[in-house]
Amino acid sequence: MKKWIGGVGVAVLCLGALFLAVTFSGMHRTLGRTAPAPQPIDVAPVRARADLGEARAQLELGNLHARGEGVIRSYAEAAKWYRRGAEQGNAEAQVALGELYQAGQGVPKDLAEAGKWFHLAASQGNVRAEYSLGFMYETGRGLPQDQVQAAKWYRLAAEQGEPLSQFDLGQRYDLGAGVPVDLVEALKWLDLAAAQGQTDAAERRKTVKRKMTRKEIAEAQRRAASFSTNQASGPPTR
Repeated sequence: MKKWIGGVGVAVLCLGALFLAVTFSGMHRTLGRTAPAPQPIDVAPVRARADLGEARAQLELGNLHARGEGVIRSYAEAAKWYRRGAEQGNAEAQVALGELYQAGQGVPKDLAEAGKWFHLAASQGNVRAEYSLGFMYETGRGLPQDQVQAAKWYRLAAEQGEPLSQFDLGQRYDLGAGVPVDLVEALKWLDLAAAQGQTDAAERRKTVKRKMTRKEIAEAQRRAASFSTNQASGPPTR
């Protein structure tokens, strides 16, 4: 550390400290003006629309109760409003209700009931529901264990860009679980998942690549690039 000698050095240090204090004080005030405190949520309009039967508002009110934003946190109230939206066919409300049944929050734990709502939401292309169905069929929790069905639902979610489903599908093509062994397809899906930051996929593809020829690796990379291009141009057809 530099040693200051005499009054001049002390004066310079004091002035420097004063300058920094004023500067940071000004910065603090400026930052305070640019980052105002979040405004309280006005729940009344949402509740009014929900009471009138608007499914989107019922979903929104359920979310507010689940998070405790603007209202008392209550999973039972969340479930009530999710159910009203779900019964009108709102896919997001259906999957949210299914997740409450899966966790036993606000409703009795009932995996079969969860699967029912996930099926309804997944039939509308809800990616969360597709992934959840894949997991339930894979593990046999709430639905009969069926690796072919698990692969089907994981694929639908993977084709919408869901990285965990892409990782799972890649492993399935490597191992032949619910699908035929196909290393090119395995690497394609693992590459896509890894590109989205799925670290397990990045590790798994190293193992898969060691079993492949250069030609097979190139083909997998071509398919992954083609998938990314097609996805950017629009959602997959169902």
